[in-house]
Amino acid sequence: MLANFIPSAAEYARFMPELILIVVGTLIMFLEAFLEGERKPILSILAGLGLVAGIFAALTAPQGMAFQGMLAVDGFATFFRVLVMAAGLLVLLSSSEYLQREGHDTGEFYALVLFSIVGQCIMASANELIMIFIGLEISSIASYILAGYLRDDARNNESALKYFLLGSFATAFLLYGVAWIYGATGSTNLATIHNALLSGANSSTPLISVAAGLIFVGLAFKISAAPFQGWAPDVYQGAPAPVSGFLTVGPKAAAFAVLIRIFVDAFSSISDRWLPVVWGCALATMLVGNLAALLQSNIKRMLAYSSIAHAGYVLVAVCANSGTGSAAAMFYLAGYAFTNIGAFAVVSHFARKGEKYVAIEDFAGLSQRQPGMAAMLTIFLLSLIGVPLTAGFFGKFYIFKAALDSHLVWLTVLGLLNSAIAAYYYLRILVVMYMKEPGESTETLTAPGPMLTLAIYGSAVMTLVLGILPGWVLDYAVKAAQ
Repeated sequence: MLANFIPSAAEYARFMPELILIVVGTLIMFLEAFLEGERKPILSILAGLGLVAGIFAALTAPQGMAFQGMLAVDGFATFFRVLVMAAGLLVLLSSSEYLQREGHDTGEFYALVLFSIVGQCIMASANELIMIFIGLEISSIASYILAGYLRDDARNNESALKYFLLGSFATAFLLYGVAWIYGATGSTNLATIHNALLSGANSSTPLISVAAGLIFVGLAFKISAAPFQGWAPDVYQGAPAPVSGFLTVGPKAAAFAVLIRIFVDAFSSISDRWLPVVWGCALATMLVGNLAALLQSNIKRMLAYSSIAHAGYVLVAVCANSGTGSAAAMFYLAGYAFTNIGAFAVVSHFARKGEKYVAIEDFAGLSQRQPGMAAMLTIFLLSLIGVPLTAGFFGKFYIFKAALDSHLVWLTVLGLLNSAIAAYYYLRILVVMYMKEPGESTETLTAPGPMLTLAIYGSAVMTLVLGILPGWVLDYAVKAAQ
């Protein structure tokens, strides 16, 4: 009986990464009240150690079910848990200097990042729709606050308000879909739903299709897929630059983990109904993201539309509806995480106090003033294009290969054409950095601090490692996707 349920030690071990982050996040908020200004950096170090411990706990956690089947700790969950915690660690490294510069270096920021990652980890390992909702809300509430963290900045306030209102609206669709699927199958457990639909007992009813559609709408908002992407450019542009990098990676990766678990696994027997919708959504997302990015002059807004386009590429892998497609999506999200966080870290360094320099033209002559930073941004942009020897190349290669293996020829062709379109707006930044004379924006540029330098160069190294030696991550992803 549920009332007499006592979790075993193994179940606590499977949930240990989340427990570590919860304890560390709470401890940071408690210590915040006792530490003076010069000792505040201790909090960022504590948060980083908590994430390192969480990654170790995720890698060593015994696989299996936990808490009466609500969590499924398997290779798939481990991959995404490690990914979002590694992304969070890079965000913490890139945020410390930014927060000090803006006068908001407080413990709440680090605690909120940790709590958001807790929600993302729960989403990645959830085997139950209600648990997915709980994880989603934990992650989202912390993300809403992070988007408006600089309370005296009107752009931050607008960003947080839009994110909260539209995010709450999207969550209502998800919950409505969960209620309908429960009414049709009598369960919210993904394995039970899969078996019920596979048996064909109620799978032919229109109720199932409507429920799947409502759930997809809720998740499509979280991954900023068209036509539910309208919030992303405004939120990413208005939020603090390190937070924008975090939002384009962590919540998006966790939402894709949920999308794959629900549609490729639980709803696999009704794929003939949802595949055409996801196919159209993938194409629309790539087109909207790439075409809108062509028109942007603000680099944060351009990267926001770029993130929309990359969500479209991952949806192509979801359309493959296979283990190969799921593995390709996992590898792509890993490469994209390091690439995008690194790009936003460079932007946060260059923007200076108040994010004064975020226009693409402001980067003129960066290669002459700080050739190292220009080289790092070049690596990130080339990876976003998909140039060989970067993570982006193999990410796109595996996605389009999975699509071809599933006979999605037209979607593959259109995806490749979109990649060609994207090359223009990425290369435009390289032209500005290397072929234009330095202006006022680069004259006052100072050297980045050690933590920010570590985040940028670490992201660049991982971007190149995944592009030169992709096998170690891809092999794990293939096994986990099974």
